[in-house]
Amino acid sequence: MRPVANEAMLITYADSMGGNLSELHRVLRTHFAGAFGGIHVLPFFPSSGDRGFAVIEYDIVDPAFGTWDDIDALGEDYYLMADFMINHASIRSAEFIDYMQRGDESPYKSMFIDWNEFWGGGEPTEEEMAALYRRKQHGPYLDMTRADGKVVCLWNTFFAEQVDIDPWQPVTQEYFARNLGRLADHVALIRFDAFAYAAKRPGTSCFFVEPEVWDVLEIGMAPIKDRGTQMLPEIHENYEIQLKMSAKGHWVYDFALPMLTLHTLFTGRTDRVRHWLEICPRKQFTTLDTHDGIGVVDVVGLLEDDEIDSIVDLVNARTEHLREILPLPASVIRRGEKGAQRYQLMSSFYSALGEDDAAYLLARVFQLFVPGIPQIYYVGALFGANDPEALAAAGDARAANRHDYTAAEIAERVEKREIQQFLDILRWRNTFPAFDGDFDVTDEAPGILVLTWTDADSEARLRADFVGHRFTITAARGADQPTLVFES
Repeated sequence: MRPVANEAMLITYADSMGGNLSELHRVLRTHFAGAFGGIHVLPFFPSSGDRGFAVIEYDIVDPAFGTWDDIDALGEDYYLMADFMINHASIRSAEFIDYMQRGDESPYKSMFIDWNEFWGGGEPTEEEMAALYRRKQHGPYLDMTRADGKVVCLWNTFFAEQVDIDPWQPVTQEYFARNLGRLADHVALIRFDAFAYAAKRPGTSCFFVEPEVWDVLEIGMAPIKDRGTQMLPEIHENYEIQLKMSAKGHWVYDFALPMLTLHTLFTGRTDRVRHWLEICPRKQFTTLDTHDGIGVVDVVGLLEDDEIDSIVDLVNARTEHLREILPLPASVIRRGEKGAQRYQLMSSFYSALGEDDAAYLLARVFQLFVPGIPQIYYVGALFGANDPEALAAAGDARAANRHDYTAAEIAERVEKREIQQFLDILRWRNTFPAFDGDFDVTDEAPGILVLTWTDADSEARLRADFVGHRFTITAARGADQPTLVFES
């Protein structure tokens, strides 16, 4: 098993690049050799919904994708990340089925959170309900009928196939230990999905509730600490939460970078993104796109509200045709104590930029130079546009950015000149030593940033022109003068 390294990580579903894990491995060896040092394989277990995120069991790989041998084979060539749903389980899991069948006699009863008992045996007050950070119009609960005929109301933050679990219960901690221990045998990094929702206390938002959230983190990390497996918490919210996590030494995501990059490319202004690069965590994984879309809420405070609105409006205009297929807003709404807020944009990053190759390549190269390890979503790696057919078939707004590529499609896509250049730059960045050194960002002129990495014996420099959508990369080793490495 390869350990985490400062090399770009690919994000992909097990079946999105060729159809299964073994074909994914073959495609990577054939077309992407050296471009990626790590892979985040999105949930590859048997699941009842949410494209893998309603996990039924972690003991096996979904046979449609392959086996643990396929995961281990990938782990010989790449450092791997896998998901663990720390907030919820599938309603088709053995634990939940046992509770539904045996009711109060089930050893798993306390694993699931009774909505009414949570509030002290009654309904929440209007004030308590208003304070909740929730992802659905109504409250985060679901009525379920047990085999004994009793209707129970259970915490249900996300979709009907998922039910929240109580991390403080011994039976839940046994569930954590068993499943996280299994994952730690195969991967170097475990992503705690929906981590901030797992800490709940009446009278609060039930989202990243302190100090309880730090207790949940310790509970989750207990089974993997001694194994050397690392943890990445998935938290889509204001960037200040990432700063809090980073201050305690944890890996974090840079979910602010996508909107800041769009803002810079749309306006030519560099002050907003430069400020973020000066203060952002260094121990982080950077993103421009993910399987869930482009985060909006993460950048509040780094961009003004009117700046955020202008980006959302422009991306919405470019994706208007998608709403003829699925009549939902292109910016998904979440609700909380501040009322309804834009949460994320449903678009590929390439389509958000109007499928402009020069602007998109600049965005990707810029990502490779900002602090952190770059994560590249598979659609983004292939300069992928939104997929109206996938959207229509799935009926999920996120599906527009989830096209499944056949091996033949991939072979055709990678012939694109800009993709070839991007892969060459990835290969260079993965091996150039300066990226383990010190970072600096400066303004050269309006709309032009210079990003520099230096160590004791090397230097790498990017000159990024966000007005002309051009870039140059120069590098030097030892006493050599900087020389041109790449340019657009």
